[in-house]
Formats: sequence, C-alpha cells, structure tokens
Amino acid sequence: MSAGRSDVVAQLRAAGCVFAEDEARLLTAAAAETGAALEVLVAQRVSGTPLEHLLGWAEFHGIRVAVSPGVFVPRQRTAFLVDEAADLIRAKPDHPVVVDLCCGSGALGTAVATIITAEARPVTLAAADIDPVAVECARRNLTPLGAPVYQGDLFEPLPDELRGCIDILLCNTPYVPSEMIARMPPEARDHEPRIALDGGADGLDIFRRVVAEAPSWLAQGGHLLVESSEQQAPVALAVLARHGLEGRIAESDEHYATVVIGTRPT
Repeated sequence: MSAGRSDVVAQLRAAGCVFAEDEARLLTAAAAETGAALEVLVAQRVSGTPLEHLLGWAEFHGIRVAVSPGVFVPRQRTAFLVDEAADLIRAKPDHPVVVDLCCGSGALGTAVATIITAEARPVTLAAADIDPVAVECARRNLTPLGAPVYQGDLFEPLPDELRGCIDILLCNTPYVPSEMIARMPPEARDHEPRIALDGGADGLDIFRRVVAEAPSWLAQGGHLLVESSEQQAPVALAVLARHGLEGRIAESDEHYATVVIGTRPT
C-alpha cells in the first residue's frame, strides 16, 4: 500500500469507517476516473457523505446501480426481498409484470429484471417514485432495460393498463418511525431524503396507503413484497388481512431482513 493510500486509510479509520481500506481503494479509483481531487472526496466522506454518493454507484445484489446525491442508497439487506421476488416469479409459468413502487434509484427493479432475464425469461417492468431526483436516477438504471419510470405519488402515475395486471409489486416503503429519524446515522439522516426514510408514527403510514390500493392493481395471485422491521411485521400482517390480502412473513438471519408478503387470492 502506498504512503498516500495509507494516509487515506488512516483518515477514514479515524472517522469511524469500518471498511477503511476498501473505501480508500474505491475513492482513489473514483478520483482517477473522474478527475476529482482525492483529498476532496476523502474530506466529504469523513464529514459523513455516503460513499455511494461520492462514487456515483452502489453495489447491490452483485450489480452496479447508479446512485445520485440526494437519493436513497439501497441497503444490502434488501437483497433478501429481491431473492424472495425472484423465487415467486420462478413459480409463475407466464410472462410476469413487475412494478417497483417507491423505487428510489430503481435498484430493486433492476436487480429482479437482471436475475430473471439472465434465466432467459421475459419480464415487463415499470417503476415509480414521488421524488423527481430519484426518478431521474432510476431512469439511468431502468431505461437501458426498457422499463419506464413514472413520477408521482404511489400508484397515481401508473398507466391504467397496469391495473389488475401486476404479478410482483416491489415496494420498499419508508418504515422508520418518525421519532427514530434523529437517531439514524448521519449518512442517512443528513444525506438521504426524509421522504424515503420517514414512515410516520409507527413506521407503517406509507405501507397502509400502499396496501389500501394494492388489491385493485395486483393480478389474481399477484404478490406485494415490502421490507419491514421484525417488530412491525405482525401489525403489517393485520393490515394486509383487512384489505383482503393473504399475508406471510419471510425472514433472513443472513441478511438481518424481514419481508412482509401479501398475495391477492385467486
């Protein structure tokens, strides 16, 4: 390791970066690729700017996803939701329709489509988000896949032709209780949009709105997949039941992840 790299590692480690050596390598490469001053990138990282915002991308489920400043950074635990969605698609013999709602960077839709098309299966994909910055970022990831990205509040911008036709509804709704936002790491609290984090008093406000409309958008036998905390999951199941969806909980110890799945009965 060069003296310059060692100094960067030392600065990052002092700032509390757990993977300081990896981050130093990535920031050094980013500076060389973009022409940005390495010391500026390091100073921004030390101040709490997410690494992914500085690099312009995040690695998610084995693929590189574009992530712009001001956009929610996909969490590695959410790969479990992608795996669950892919398994549900494999169980369907037909051409699935997938929608990534509250899509942020479009990471979930990108990952699911990449997995399924690699298995030589067709998939129709669309996405939507209320945040124009997120929509612009998602289009960078999803347009090459032929997937449109709509801007608007939840289902409102989706074309009516999707109503009753969605087989897989990916919806990584914000689920942090409002009073917990202040306790989040500065990377999230100060650099990601609050609208992508704040789920209301119990973290399930947006989830409830999604579930209220989901039955009219899902195809018969279609599935809604939403990430939640372990504590929220039983309440989420009750919400699904009130709206006629059959609910179950999937958990992963490996990813420290909980996914609530609601299915429209056939």
